[in-house]
Amino acid sequence: MERQTRLTWEAYGQHHLRRGTPLTEVDRIAWGPAADGPGDGILGDLSGLRVLDIGCGPARHAAHLARAYGAQVDAVDASLSQIERARARYPNVTGLRLVHADAVAHLSTATPYDVIYSLSTFHFLDPHRLLPTLATALKPGGRLYFTVLHTNSHGDGSASTVTPRPELLRLAGGGDLTVHMWVLTTELWEDLLVQYGLRVQGITVLDAPEQNNPVSYRLFQVH
Repeated sequence: MERQTRLTWEAYGQHHLRRGTPLTEVDRIAWGPAADGPGDGILGDLSGLRVLDIGCGPARHAAHLARAYGAQVDAVDASLSQIERARARYPNVTGLRLVHADAVAHLSTATPYDVIYSLSTFHFLDPHRLLPTLATALKPGGRLYFTVLHTNSHGDGSASTVTPRPELLRLAGGGDLTVHMWVLTTELWEDLLVQYGLRVQGITVLDAPEQNNPVSYRLFQVH
């Protein structure tokens, strides 16, 4: 299922390359569906630290952190087309390194990081494959921040078993692609993190701001 999802994200990136989809720059991290989330401050001091962005897409957030805080940011994505979008947009950002790689393969070989973060990517990866490598890829005292889907736009809630389910990925300009996601309960995510040697420091609920929109995410702060 992960392989099919990677192919879907490759098609997604190719779609945007063909369209030349315009993207605005970001001046803060938007962790969830609303603009008034925790922002960059939740990450703490990043100056001079080694930082990893997992599932960077076109790398807007990674470029922002490298520019604004002097962090050394590795931005990793399994989709070559997404990395191509990032390379075209950010050819010479000091401190930013763009990497085409499977997240788990990269985590297994990289020098440990001070901070790892991910925006809505972990739910595309099997937790039993991802989480063990995260624990070893963080330096002692290192920090992990990630958001995952909790409830989708149809109001479908999270699962209490480690089982993926199909979800739709909307395309700009119309059309859908199907991906498989591990949409798990908050309690199950916490149990899995603890199982693999990580300690949850905080969990933030991030709901869509529209009254009739049931989409909800969870932001995990982990040591």
